[in-house]
Parts: sequence; structure tokens; C-alpha cells
Amino acid sequence: MTTSNERAAPGHLQPAMTLFDVVALGLSAAIGVSIFSVVAPSTAVAGPAVLLTLLVAMVPMAVFVVIYAFMGSAVPRSGSSYAWPAQFVHPYLGFIVSWLRILGNAGALSLMATVFVGYLSQLVDVPRLPTMFALLLAFYLVNVFGVGLVGRAARWLVAAKLIVLAAFIFFGLPKIESMHFDPFLPHGVVGALAALPLLVGLYSGIESAAEAGEEIRNSKGTMGKGLTLSTVIAVVVYLGVTVVTIGVLGATAAGASKAPLADAGNAFFGGWMGPALMFTALVSIAAAINTLTLITGRFLFAMGRDQVLPASLGAIHPKWGTPHVAITVVFVCAVACLMLPDSLVFLFLASNIPTVFKYGSNCLAAIGLVDKHPDIHAQAAFRLHRRTVRLWGWIGVVCALGILIVGINADWRSYVLLLGWAVLGTVYWWLHGRHRSLAMHERTGE
Repeated sequence: MTTSNERAAPGHLQPAMTLFDVVALGLSAAIGVSIFSVVAPSTAVAGPAVLLTLLVAMVPMAVFVVIYAFMGSAVPRSGSSYAWPAQFVHPYLGFIVSWLRILGNAGALSLMATVFVGYLSQLVDVPRLPTMFALLLAFYLVNVFGVGLVGRAARWLVAAKLIVLAAFIFFGLPKIESMHFDPFLPHGVVGALAALPLLVGLYSGIESAAEAGEEIRNSKGTMGKGLTLSTVIAVVVYLGVTVVTIGVLGATAAGASKAPLADAGNAFFGGWMGPALMFTALVSIAAAINTLTLITGRFLFAMGRDQVLPASLGAIHPKWGTPHVAITVVFVCAVACLMLPDSLVFLFLASNIPTVFKYGSNCLAAIGLVDKHPDIHAQAAFRLHRRTVRLWGWIGVVCALGILIVGINADWRSYVLLLGWAVLGTVYWWLHGRHRSLAMHERTGE
């Protein structure tokens, strides 16, 4: 129960989340749709070398997680991916990062719904679009009714899927055949690097709770612990699941499979592991949809509160304490994105490119914080020396740029779509949002 000193200030959201919720939300997003779907397209691009790419993708995310732990403990803010770059770099950067994420996250929700129906259709024949719409509608309603409900649901869903995935890894390791990893680089180094933007999506979402900073109890002390726990658990699961899937099926079969984990489970367990993994995939994807709806609603809420987007997005429901208007916009955008191409590579890139851009921007924000706001730096519970923050921040910026560049080899159409969306957003910001910059800086600089 929220105590008197934890009650939300006017214009702010209610603090109701604990350390367990931070970990659960991170794992709900990270061990969600990607772990059950990205193995196929990334293996098709890189072959068995996807394991090497997986390790390479872990390096920039380790940098990003450190930055998020530091920033979340220094400046807990709902809609942090918008608020931090806007406050510590420039208002336009905060705006354009979040503007791109509107399309990227809406596309990601469409992707999750697509993969969910793909798994479900292997169990029962369902109409594709109506089922996807119903799924998005269900989690729209859950998010409108409150973050406490979201957090409690995430805990149980995460526990259930971790048990099944642990069994998959434990019983699958002895069934691995070494010949399935030869040749290791069938598409060369270029192919391995081309899979990098796809695999970054495995780790993205670990920092999800940072987007609900105002809604976390003792946020400054909780953020670093929660992100660390989430990262360690996720890395172990990713490595184990990928090794078993390719080692059991082979790279060619894994790359062509619509449900590679289920196929691998059936190969070495027979009857019950396949259905168990199918159920776990459905639960995991549903939990990821739930978390992404929460995240996207929070940065739209923050932009509405600062009035760089319509002020109605900053409204809080008087009964449920949620940004109901922002969440409604998320739902409408996600439904609209159901009309996008259903290519997994296209959808993964369309959703991951804005995420990588967000990571790089928040690394710049961390550098700006320690350079220009030593008073805020001194308040961080996750203490890092100024030089350390600057080093990690610039490494993160370089990693983000590298990932964005190599991703063009996978599917350039996603870049064209996002570039057009960015031009549209820049025009909107120039006509409306830039006039709010001074007022926003005065408010966030208090």
C-alpha cells in the first residue's frame, strides 16, 4: 500500500511498483516476443554465427544498462527516454527520439501480435486480424486500469516462463549435435554483423521500468538493483536457449522454422515440451505486449505533460491514476500498424532502430548530466565517477551508431519508413513543439 510520503504529486503518476516489479517488467519485455521469434530470422541471416553475434550484441546493452541504472537512480522520470535527452541535451532530441518510438513501438506491438497469432494458430485455427485486435484491446484495458495490476501480473507470468525455459535448456543441452555448428560462418562476417540489429532486440526492454520512474517506490535505490538482476537472468536464458535450438535443429532448419523453440523441444522431448513451450511463448508474448503498452503510454504522457505533443496526452484518470489518453493513442497506433508488411526482419528493424537511437541519445544525456549538473550527479544512488559516466556514455553512442549502420544490410525499407516519419515529426516540432522548449527547461531544471 502506498504511504503518505509516496503519494503522487499533482501531474505525476502514483508510485506503486517494487523491486520485483522492476525485474518482472524488464524480463517481461526482454524475454518476450524476441526469444521466441528472432532465432529464426537472425539464424537465417547469420547461420550458427548468430551465437557470436549474440555475444557481440550483449556488449552495447551492458553499456546501456549501466547508463540506465545511473540515470534512473539520479533522475527517476516517467517517460525517461523523452525526458532525459530533452533536459540534458536538447528538447528536439528528446522529441525526435520519442516521435520515432511512437512508430517503432506501435510496429513492435503489431509484431508481437503477429507472432502471438503465429504460435496460437499451430494449436487452434483462429482468424488472424480479429485475434490480433482482440489481444491488443485486452492489454489496452489492463493498462488503463492501473500499473499495480500490470506489475502483479508480470511477476507470475515471468516466473512461469522462466521455469519452462530452464527445463528446455537443462534437458536440451545433452541433445546438441556439434555438426550443426559447422560451417560456423556460412554467410561470412557480413552476415553475422547484419544480424546484430535483430539481436539487440533480445536485450531491449530490460530497462523498461525506467520509463515508469515516478511509479517506482524508492526509485533511486531500486533501479540499479533491478536492472542488474534483469540483465544477468536474461543473458543466461538467451545464450542457453539459442545454443540448444541451433544445436538440436541445425541452422538451416532453425532459420526456416516458424516456431523454432517448439520444434527443438519436440525433437528431444517428444510429446509434452513442444506444447509447454508453445504455451510459454503465448504467455511471454502477451506479457511483452502488456509491458510495451505501459512504456509507450508513459513517454507519450511525458510529452503531453510538457505540451510538445497535445496536452491531453498528459491527462491522468481521476479514478485509476493512469495516463488513459496516452494509452488510448498507443492502442490506436498499434491497430493501424497491423497493416504493415508481416516480414519479421522488416518489423524487427522498424521497432529496434528507434530503440537503438533511444539508447544512444540517453548516453548523450548522461554525459550532459555529469558535465552541466553536478548537483544532480551527486544525488545518484548508483554512483559513478564523472569520467566513468563520460567513458561509458561515449562507448554507448559509438555502439548505437555502429548497430544502426550495419542494420541497413538486413532491410533498408525500415530505414526509409522511419526517415519519412522523422521528417514529419521534425515539421511538427518546428511548428509547435519548439515553442515549449524554454518552459520545459525551466520546469525540469528545478
